[in-house]
Amino acid sequence: MIYRSRTAFMSGMFPFKVGMQHAVLIDSQASCVPLNYTFLPQELKKLGYATHMVGKWHLGFCKWECTPTYRGFDTFFGYYAAEEDYFNHSKGAYLDYRDNELPAWNYKGEYSAYTFAQKAVDIIHQHDVSQPLFMYLPYQNVHAPIEVPEKYYNMYPHVINRGRRTFSGMVSALDEAVGNVTKALKEKGLFENTLILFTTDNGGPLENDANNWPLRGGKHTIWEGGTRGTSFMYGTGLKKTKTTYNGMMHAVDWNPTLVSAAGGTPAKSNPVVETTIDGITHWESIRNGLPSSRTEFIYNLDDFEPATEGHAGIRVGDYKLILGYPGGPDGWYKPKNSTPGDIYDNIIYYKGDSPVRLYNIREDPTEHNDLAAQMPDIVDKLRARIDDYRKQMVPALFPPPDPASFPKNFGNVWSPGWC
Repeated sequence: MIYRSRTAFMSGMFPFKVGMQHAVLIDSQASCVPLNYTFLPQELKKLGYATHMVGKWHLGFCKWECTPTYRGFDTFFGYYAAEEDYFNHSKGAYLDYRDNELPAWNYKGEYSAYTFAQKAVDIIHQHDVSQPLFMYLPYQNVHAPIEVPEKYYNMYPHVINRGRRTFSGMVSALDEAVGNVTKALKEKGLFENTLILFTTDNGGPLENDANNWPLRGGKHTIWEGGTRGTSFMYGTGLKKTKTTYNGMMHAVDWNPTLVSAAGGTPAKSNPVVETTIDGITHWESIRNGLPSSRTEFIYNLDDFEPATEGHAGIRVGDYKLILGYPGGPDGWYKPKNSTPGDIYDNIIYYKGDSPVRLYNIREDPTEHNDLAAQMPDIVDKLRARIDDYRKQMVPALFPPPDPASFPKNFGNVWSPGWC
């Protein structure tokens, strides 16, 4: 979820093993993903790739060593934190927009999806085709705040709910931006030799006009509505196409899967015992439509109180066990496209003592039928696996805000250099 999925994607590690398992990383915290973990672009640079990033970082920036151009990217354009305004690129009245290491002041009023697409297009057009290219392009859309140019809002007059209408327009703006990037790949003659991965990082936030129906819950939870993401792959290397890959997969697996697709050998991994990384390559399975080699994964492990986004959850085979607070909101919500006001009149937050919940996710992906009382043996088995993983958990890196981070110390810009 959120920055945890970015941690998993970049490092190939379960976030609870690197201290990134708690809540959203805050701008003023002296914290980032520990520097002893190798990120995906660093692995790809070993294979000769040019590496570029455009978009959202949100993996910590209190010192320069935490930032993209120090963690494997040749270039970076984007923002370090989260929830920036899409047009003025500020967070709390202070700029968070960077062109490599310099503040990017000259984009006020320009919608970020336009800028990010153009930066990606420029990188493609300027690329030396004799060198392989990796581009990480995490757009701001459709994250809060919910903002879009009027022309996209006007594309959905039949959606009466203002939030859903804006959200729908943001998706169309994103679609156009992605289309401009694929067009540039074709113009450069790279499209037929490119592998494209498009993936979400978490379920949608119900309070910000998203919808995960018919799944339960949303962002900030370990319900399927907060953790089950959609992805697609298109392009070179895929042998079985126009099909759905139903194999079990976790965000940690993208790191070794992409290294494999690039022709490299991923760091050795094993889902049972702690080794170099937690990720498992799925490249041969995905490209050939074969079964997944993953049999289990952790949703989250968090003992830091209050565990606002879920205490503990695990999937083993078809079964999912949740221990303690699962995060909120809870429940099932249909899109409310016919109401003019807020998208949800009532958001139900879980209240109660640490529950034990068990679901057969293959048969019951919407998590309606709690099987814990009926299947105590399965509960005990999965609880034991959580206990095994808990032995590998490190304390959450979640320090209090540090006044040294205040942007007025850095020319009114959110900046590294204070930890």
